[in-house]
Amino acid sequence: MGFLIIGLVLFLGIHSVSVFAPAWRDRQLAQRGEGAWKGLYSIVSLIGFVLLVYGYGVARQAPVALYTPPTAMRHIALLLMLPVFPLLFAAYLPGLIKTAAKHPMLAATKLWALAHLLANGNLADVLLFGGFLAWAVVDRISLKRRVARAVPGAPAGPANDLIALFGGLALYAVFLLWAHRWLIGVSPLS
Repeated sequence: MGFLIIGLVLFLGIHSVSVFAPAWRDRQLAQRGEGAWKGLYSIVSLIGFVLLVYGYGVARQAPVALYTPPTAMRHIALLLMLPVFPLLFAAYLPGLIKTAAKHPMLAATKLWALAHLLANGNLADVLLFGGFLAWAVVDRISLKRRVARAVPGAPAGPANDLIALFGGLALYAVFLLWAHRWLIGVSPLS
């Protein structure tokens, strides 16, 4: 469980710098330069991600049950996951979906985390998905109070919504039918 917690702290911590320490972030950018700051940010993110993935895998080998979700929650989770991939695509493909969602990456993160909390009740699940859900909520609230930075992506256009929708749904189908089992070891359909 320790690796999972350290990974979450590193990954969500570095992603929270703009939320909790914007002045420190600005000083780092000024002192180190944008390239060095992005390099440090990427390294800490990657180390955190590797540790949380490894830690989650280890924690799943000796699960600590906190609650047992009803079977119906798995069906609700599948439904909640439906817009996640289109929202992820829309974060980088500006169009009507991005405009309506305002912050599609955070919306996707919240739906992903909530869906997994509804379907999984072990301690590692609550730490992982609860941590991401709490982070996404706090980050979304903080975005109302700070100036949004430009997100790199494709030029705005009407085709972006179609690409986000169909590309996202196709990726959802791949995860549903194959990739989730291959990456996580559990089929969402079983």
